[in-house]
Amino acid sequence: MGFVRGREVKMVLNAPLQDPIKYKLMDYEVSLRRAEANLIEVEPLSQWQHDESVADRVATASHDPMPAEEGEVFRKDKIINVALIGNPNCGKTSLFNIVSGAHEHVGNYAGVTVGAKAGTVKYRGYKFNIVDLPGTYSLSAYSPEELYVMRYLNQEMPDVIVNVVVASNLERNLYLTTELIDMNRSMVIDLNMYDELERSKAVLDYEQLGRLLGVPVVPTKASTGWGVNKLLDTVIDVYEMKNRDVRHIHVKMRPEIEDGITRVKDIIKNDPSVSEHFSPRYLAIKMLEGDPEVKTLLESADSYPEIVKTREAETRRIEEDLKEDVAAAISANKYGFIQGALAETLEGDLLQEEKTTRIIDAVVTSKVFGFPIFLCVMFLMFWATFQIGNYPMEWIESLVAWISGLIGEHMTDGPLKDLLLDGIIGGVGGVIVFLPNILILYFFISMMEDTGYMARVAFIMDKLMHRMGLHGKSFIPLVMGFGCNVPAIMSTRIIESRTSRLITILINPFMSCSARIPIYVLLVGAFFPAHGGLVFFCLYFLGIIVAVLTAKLMRRFWLKTDETPFVMELPPYRIPTMKAITRSMWDKARQYLSKMGGVILVASIIIWALSYFPRYDMEQVPESYRQSALADMPEDIRSQFDASQQDELVLNAYQQENSILGHIGKFVEPVVRPMEFGWKTTVSLLAGAAAKEVVVSTLGVLYVGEDDEQMISERISTPSPLTGEPPFTPVKALAFMVFVLLYFPCVATLAAIARETESWKYALFSLSYNTLLAWVLAFLTFRIGMLF
Repeated sequence: MGFVRGREVKMVLNAPLQDPIKYKLMDYEVSLRRAEANLIEVEPLSQWQHDESVADRVATASHDPMPAEEGEVFRKDKIINVALIGNPNCGKTSLFNIVSGAHEHVGNYAGVTVGAKAGTVKYRGYKFNIVDLPGTYSLSAYSPEELYVMRYLNQEMPDVIVNVVVASNLERNLYLTTELIDMNRSMVIDLNMYDELERSKAVLDYEQLGRLLGVPVVPTKASTGWGVNKLLDTVIDVYEMKNRDVRHIHVKMRPEIEDGITRVKDIIKNDPSVSEHFSPRYLAIKMLEGDPEVKTLLESADSYPEIVKTREAETRRIEEDLKEDVAAAISANKYGFIQGALAETLEGDLLQEEKTTRIIDAVVTSKVFGFPIFLCVMFLMFWATFQIGNYPMEWIESLVAWISGLIGEHMTDGPLKDLLLDGIIGGVGGVIVFLPNILILYFFISMMEDTGYMARVAFIMDKLMHRMGLHGKSFIPLVMGFGCNVPAIMSTRIIESRTSRLITILINPFMSCSARIPIYVLLVGAFFPAHGGLVFFCLYFLGIIVAVLTAKLMRRFWLKTDETPFVMELPPYRIPTMKAITRSMWDKARQYLSKMGGVILVASIIIWALSYFPRYDMEQVPESYRQSALADMPEDIRSQFDASQQDELVLNAYQQENSILGHIGKFVEPVVRPMEFGWKTTVSLLAGAAAKEVVVSTLGVLYVGEDDEQMISERISTPSPLTGEPPFTPVKALAFMVFVLLYFPCVATLAAIARETESWKYALFSLSYNTLLAWVLAFLTFRIGMLF
């Protein structure tokens, strides 16, 4: 990331709690904790002694074209397999979206792309198979992203690599380019975000840079699509071997290092058992650096013992000659090569971008304003989700009620009418009204991500996260969990430490996902309409508190070791485009509506069927049950109904209680009886295993029969004609929301936990631990609430 010998490092800003610290080097900013920064040896700039001349430190490229590797095979068809490779936050996914027409998530912080995404596009008679690989700073097997990219390049062999680099931060971005050059693969450099370079008044001779690197360079603006066609044309030219800039160069090192590379390379090159997917020079460099993945790759080679012996001897010799670690020396030489190339092609600097970022950071990450601004942003997000979302929600409610009334008036009575009214409209219609609330939440999350503020949140929260035993990076997946826990759990791949990653995965379900919003809006609107934003904020805050305490317990008693330091890039602030935000919101709306027509529709029909069958008539209702029900009915309510209407109420109650669903609910009801949850409430909680929105659709199905004209919020707060008691009271509603906030995750989240941890034991732990904790806190909420 640029912490190499001979580079100037500036301390820019302290976090509000004085840790971590933001540093500037090589025209980009990175945050480090003090403990990790103390491990880096530095000298004051005034005392820096030039032990070597600039010419020795700045390596130059060989200008002689190298022949193609032996055995190279050229494809003759019209299909081009393209891999997008670049640093985190370089715009790969934006490029992927605009080329392939996909709608993948784009954010202005590292780690948005947590796995390979594939797409296709037809262009000028060619079919491009495009893969968007995770962002990586290098091709060393350090982080999961780096390991993924290395293995992909070893196993898949794309025809052309598109190396996406940020035009306004070439020195750092081109380090990965030098490693790809070492691989000797067909490649095109995409000079993305070229508009930022233009705004800075800097001038780059990118054509000359391409000739120096032996790789064609194409400027683009992926956010608008400018230059993308030229990029695709260049990919075709490289694939067809028609581009004149393409030639193989060696990123030359100091003679001491070159001698070591040559000796190891010659052994690898003469061994036919070594995989041909990587060039011998690349493998030799990685062996000298001690890369574990390359070691594993070469272990099966016949000459492996000789390779290891030579590598150890050369490593000792280089370190004795240079008085420096081999990996650090190689990195310094590569940055020297990059600096030399840019000295010939780049004029000017990026002061405008730096000044804007510095001014904003002075406010949003300051000791005085940092935390208050963050809390205000979060409160505004929850307030807007509830208050502003109420208006379009009422419009959708009116539409659902109109459709329900239309069916009720014009259809004849029977099972089909009951299915449409009680099952589909009562279930799906009861959930779809909350779509505006979810879109508003995602609007705020997208704004935080696209502007770069999300990375600052991780920066200002790092010290608090460190006290929990986590990284500041853990905060990004946790905030993403407010949207959906599944992608949030997948995004934990940005955390290098396995133990921190495991803890972050296991506490992520405590972040209240958007699927719970319909439940909160339903109950808050029914019982706490005057304090909706505050109740929302407190629920989310409770989830955060539980996550913090759980993380501390896990770090103290279970996952005790934290293996890696906190290092995180702080990207420059960028103005999000309405196109990107609208696309993100539309994708979420599409996913939500798809869930309406899938999981929730199926679940609603199943729940309706289980509550509808078997059918009973009044003759099958035991007289003892009838008399008991009428005796429990309050006198003021009984006087409102004649005898036949009273019998109908009794029959409906008996029908539901003795349905298949009623027996299931009654079997589980004793578990939640201390909170006075009825069997219908219990069933809705069980149904939430499929998706948390199903909780609302289940309540809609079970309570819809009492009055088709009422919305669910009225039904659950209105006293039952049979008992005189409402299904929910304010205290029960609060305890229910606490239970829903904390209890077992949905099936998709459990599967994500098992997949990311590579073990179902963690998923089972999450299921049991979260449910037990939910029961305890819901019980305490109910009992304390009853005191008031």
